[in-house]
Amino acid sequence: MKVAPDFCTIYVISKGKISSAKKSLKAAPFVSPLHEQIEEKSNNANSFVSIAPNNNNNNNHSFQSRAPEKPPEKPRMMPEKLESFRSPFTRPGRAENAKLLELQDLDTDISFVGNARQSTDHMSLDNYYDLDIGITDRNRDEFSSSSFESRASSASQNMDDGDNEMKMLKMELVRKMGLYTVDCNDASTAKQKEGLQQWRMEEQKRLLEEAREAGEKEKAKSQATMEKAEASKRIMELESRRVVAEMKALTTDDEDPDNKFQYKKYTIEEIEEATEFFAQSRKIGEGGYGPVFKGMLSQTVVAIKVLRPDAAQGRSQFQREVEVLSCMRHPNMVLLLGACPEYGCLIYEYMGNGSLEDRLLRRGNTPPLSWQIRFKIASEIATGILFLHQTKPEPIVHRDLKPGNILLDENFVSKISDVGLARLLPPSVTGDMTQYRMTSAAGTLCYIDPEYQQTGMLGVKSDVYSLGIMLLQLITARPAMGLSHHVQNAIDDGTFGKMLDPCVTDWPQDEALGFAKLALQCAELRRKDRPDLGKVVLPELARLRDFGEESMPP
Repeated sequence: MKVAPDFCTIYVISKGKISSAKKSLKAAPFVSPLHEQIEEKSNNANSFVSIAPNNNNNNNHSFQSRAPEKPPEKPRMMPEKLESFRSPFTRPGRAENAKLLELQDLDTDISFVGNARQSTDHMSLDNYYDLDIGITDRNRDEFSSSSFESRASSASQNMDDGDNEMKMLKMELVRKMGLYTVDCNDASTAKQKEGLQQWRMEEQKRLLEEAREAGEKEKAKSQATMEKAEASKRIMELESRRVVAEMKALTTDDEDPDNKFQYKKYTIEEIEEATEFFAQSRKIGEGGYGPVFKGMLSQTVVAIKVLRPDAAQGRSQFQREVEVLSCMRHPNMVLLLGACPEYGCLIYEYMGNGSLEDRLLRRGNTPPLSWQIRFKIASEIATGILFLHQTKPEPIVHRDLKPGNILLDENFVSKISDVGLARLLPPSVTGDMTQYRMTSAAGTLCYIDPEYQQTGMLGVKSDVYSLGIMLLQLITARPAMGLSHHVQNAIDDGTFGKMLDPCVTDWPQDEALGFAKLALQCAELRRKDRPDLGKVVLPELARLRDFGEESMPP
């Protein structure tokens, strides 16, 4: 913009739009500074130009010497007179001149726009006032022809340059438009990225808020759980204190001379020393009452059952076991050696072969029980139950007979234990009266008398049902759930042999089948359909026991 002529108007275009503009300060001159150069080229081509003499010697100068100088100010001539001073290329009336004028105009426009040159087809009239140019017609024609060719060639070249420049400008415009489109796309992409980034930030903020809320909820839930645990702990402590208080009250009752329950009392220090402070290596079992430990008291190996503070009905079970076992002795009832009433500990004789359940399932990889021993155990269990039912003055119903409560000593002599749920029937329940209504049923699922469970009517035949299920387990070693139904179906289908325990290979089929049928009679759903324990069940089991003893090798 700084080097452009002051008669040019300049426009600056950026991205397809006019960003700035500079207007011309003056109009374009009539005489082009290039006119002198054009005339000189024409003279060299024609090699001769005749100039008429002038009376005034001071004005007898060449066109080249006077062209650059500005003549004195003269009065302007009329258009008619100016016609004689015009260039042959601009005079009207001739086709050649008209065509050249058109080329001159085109060249003038292109030079003005593209090259910032002054116009060459108009000279100031003042420069012609003092010129007397004598040119003959022939010379004028030659000059006109040569000048026309030169001007046409120059105009054609200027047109080509203008076309090229216009093409370049168009290409530059296309390139600028492409750059503008790219910039627009970049701006749109940047805007989309900005929106996406903002959405991500909002989504992350939302997720963080949800995580914070979840953490607060989890914290509140954890706090509620801790409070609940603390409340349970306080309840357990209160229950423990209550149990200790009841045990102390029981001790006070035991110290009463009129107390009819007599047993040896042990201190907690003696029990802790015998069990090595209840070491896990001394633990031999676990029941609903509490864990069982093996220990040594008074030079005798004993089993010590410890009451759990949170055991349901622990106080009543402890008192019932002391009440039942302290006043009776029987070879098929576990022997109570003593107790620690302050802490609810019961001391029994130690049974070396554990429970019947352990032996049937062969826990500890123990050898299977022979069918002779199984028949003997069945007879001993029935004998022990009959002893409880015939206790005077009040019959006792065990209510929780199952293989886990049948213990075996070193000689596989079976003894009934865990009489904590045993119920003493009233003295009036004798003879023809064999039922007594209880407020709630107690026992283990699959071994409870269905009629007792439904009606609450307890009787001595409630234990007969439990005995029947245990007898079926003795010969099949299968779980109690639905066992009577499976055995009955096997007998009906003639596949009873497949129900027998496969660990024993020499089952007597006839005796085993009679044993199973007797067990199914004991496990009848209705109490009235079950056989009498003393008159039917025990004699048959005794016969099978004798058969087994006779079959044992000497």
